[in-house]
Amino acid sequence: MATSKRELFRKRRLRVRTRIKKIAGEKPRLSVHRSSKNIYVQVIDDVQGRTLAAASTLDPKLELKGKNNKEAAAKVGAEIAARAKAAGIEEVYFDRGGFLFHGKVKALADAAREGGLKF
Repeated sequence: MATSKRELFRKRRLRVRTRIKKIAGEKPRLSVHRSSKNIYVQVIDDVQGRTLAAASTLDPKLELKGKNNKEAAAKVGAEIAARAKAAGIEEVYFDRGGFLFHGKVKALADAAREGGLKF
């Protein structure tokens, strides 16, 4: 049975998101999205439907526009950890979406953990 990459991505994303919704409770989630040119991350409170903190390679402070490599992901991870701490958030659930926990996504997660976020 040939399944397209897009369909496999959609299944992974739904599987991860469904599991997080079942166990998340009151904790916010750290949602990651990566495109071919940039990487984005948000801390989202699903109860209120609000974004509490966000960072991306498009942020002028980070000076990473158009870079999408492990080093840029690590800088974005450290920045989101700092912004989440400033917003009073210590613990989150990591939502990798449909992306595999490897490479850039893993680098971002490791940097966020080193920055003080617990997940």
